[in-house]
Amino acid sequence: MRLSNLADYAVITMSAAANHCGGQRISASELAEETGLPRPTVQKLVSKLTAAGLLRSVRGAHGGLQLARPAAAITVADIVEAVEGPIALTACVDAHGECDHEKHCTMKPHWPVINDALRGALAAITLTQLRTTPAQPAHEKEVA
Repeated sequence: MRLSNLADYAVITMSAAANHCGGQRISASELAEETGLPRPTVQKLVSKLTAAGLLRSVRGAHGGLQLARPAAAITVADIVEAVEGPIALTACVDAHGECDHEKHCTMKPHWPVINDALRGALAAITLTQLRTTPAQPAHEKEVA
C-alpha cells in the first residue's frame, strides 16, 4: 500500500501549519514556500483540509490559515481521510465495494480487522508528534 502524493503533501502541509499554531496565521502561498510544494497543489490541499475541518480560514487584514483544533487533536488518519476519503485497504472493506470472489473468500471477515489496525496506527500519530524527531526504529539500529 502506498499513499498518494496528495496525501503525502497534505501531511507535509499540515505539519508546516502546525509550526504556526497558537494564534499565528499563515497564507497558502507562505505554506507553499515553506514546504517547497507547488502553490496550486497547496491551494487545492488547503481547500480539502478546510472542508474537512482541519484548517480554518480567517478573512481580513490579519487573516490567513490556522489549525482548526490543537495539533495534538489532529492525526495522520484525519489528514489522509480528508484527502483520500475513508481508509479502505480492499474493496470489501469499503461500504460500496464489490468483489467477484466474495462467495468463496475466506479473507473477507479478516480485512476489516486489518483495516482497523492500519487506521488505528495512523490515528495514533498526531501533528504534535510529527513536530519532534522520531526515535530510530529497532530494525534500523546498528548492531554493536
